[in-house]
Parts: sequence; C-alpha cells; structure tokens
Amino acid sequence: MTQDKIDRINALARKQKAEGLTEEEKAEQATLRREYIDSFKRDLERQLSNMSIVEPDGTVKKVEKKWKS
Repeated sequence: MTQDKIDRINALARKQKAEGLTEEEKAEQATLRREYIDSFKRDLERQLSNMSIVEPDGTVKKVEKKWKS
C-alpha cells in the first residue's frame, strides 16, 4: 500500500465527514479500505511467520498458523 493511497483514504474520510461522498467516491473508498486491510493482514502474517517462542525450559518453537486466512 503506497502512501498516496493512504492519503487518498484519509482525504475521502475527511470529505465524508464534512460534506458526504458520491456513490463513485464511496465505491473508491471501500476498494481502498479493503486493499489497506488486506495489505495489513498480509504484513502481519509475514511477521508472525518469522517469529519463534522460547519456552521456559529453553526450547524454541516456531509460531504455527492457527488462524483462518
């Protein structure tokens, strides 16, 4: 997700509060928000897949995927 797209999401949110959005802008906002959420989830999953847990007995376990995508 580029900074330009994040700025556009914020601009649409400000406009929505101030004066409302057209149907076209609402569709654009929904598309951009979905893209942002998908990007966030993808990045979080990537971070979690690179983590390990150190147990009290000293053993190291990789974090396993237990959530649905």
